[in-house]
Amino acid sequence: MATSMGCLVALCLVSPLLLAGAVHGNPGYGGLFPQFYDHSCPKAKEIVHSIVAQAVARETRMAASLVRLHFHDCFVKGCDASVLLDNSTNIVSEKGSNPNRNSIRGFEVVDEIKVALETACPGTVSCADILALAARDSTILVGGPYWEVPLGRRDSLGASIQGSNNDIPAPNNTLPTIITKFKRLGLNLVDVVALSGGHTIGLSRCTSFRQRLYNQSGNGLADGTLDVSFAAQLRQGCPRSGGDNNLFPLDAVTSTKFDNFYFKNILAGRGLLSSDEVLLTKSAETAALVKAYANDVHLFFQHFAQSMVNMGNISPLTGSKGEIRKNCRRLNNFH
Repeated sequence: MATSMGCLVALCLVSPLLLAGAVHGNPGYGGLFPQFYDHSCPKAKEIVHSIVAQAVARETRMAASLVRLHFHDCFVKGCDASVLLDNSTNIVSEKGSNPNRNSIRGFEVVDEIKVALETACPGTVSCADILALAARDSTILVGGPYWEVPLGRRDSLGASIQGSNNDIPAPNNTLPTIITKFKRLGLNLVDVVALSGGHTIGLSRCTSFRQRLYNQSGNGLADGTLDVSFAAQLRQGCPRSGGDNNLFPLDAVTSTKFDNFYFKNILAGRGLLSSDEVLLTKSAETAALVKAYANDVHLFFQHFAQSMVNMGNISPLTGSKGEIRKNCRRLNNFH
């Protein structure tokens, strides 16, 4: 175990080199690079940051919502803004999928950013890149790490509600299923645990963890890995039936601050979702990372930043593929 942990921690030594590679348009990043808009839209990053900052100032929760939007985009057909498309004649929107319905949010903020960018540099900055930048800016605004965002993604010409239903890791998935969903996209075990740490901010609905409170394994008993007093507290606002949309912080200690309390909570039996808890209880390798991040916030920040770059690089559309949408909710040749 010590050896494998050593290897995992050694990754933090590699991270700065990988990030440096990304800065110079390393082909490992699919041709994306942070300076992509430096000439075509020099104020792009500034515009995105300014509008995200206003949105997060209005409602801190929006930071988590924008990070999640990027995640739910990238896990379906790659980071191509497919998640932003509304229903139309030829599009069945991903917004209606099980993971997204009554849950995913932040679309109005993206619209606001797009309008500002279209005014400054018409037809230049993609909706997919807006999502990647907004996720990074959101993270910083609530105290998380900074990373250079490789840019140059283009926008999809379609959506996949089937992909959205099947490919996004779910709160009740087993750990092997979650790991498989990451690995299919070229992400590894470090990415699984580091990106789960995004749950240091944001809220979750009662329906996402109810089974842990009442019937974890079909025997009518609560999940034994859940702290008893924490479970009792949760039951008050999450009844056996009804209250599906009642909201609870994913990190009950510092719900609006990006830090490593998510991992400390898991060690104390106070992880909210089953998918949080299994990182500790179902694999020695993921458990070692949970403990490492709980002990060292800098290591977590370093790995989270690198994993966000890795995730942001899933199957981007570049060159002449896709398009640059004028309105993120619909294709340019909208019918």
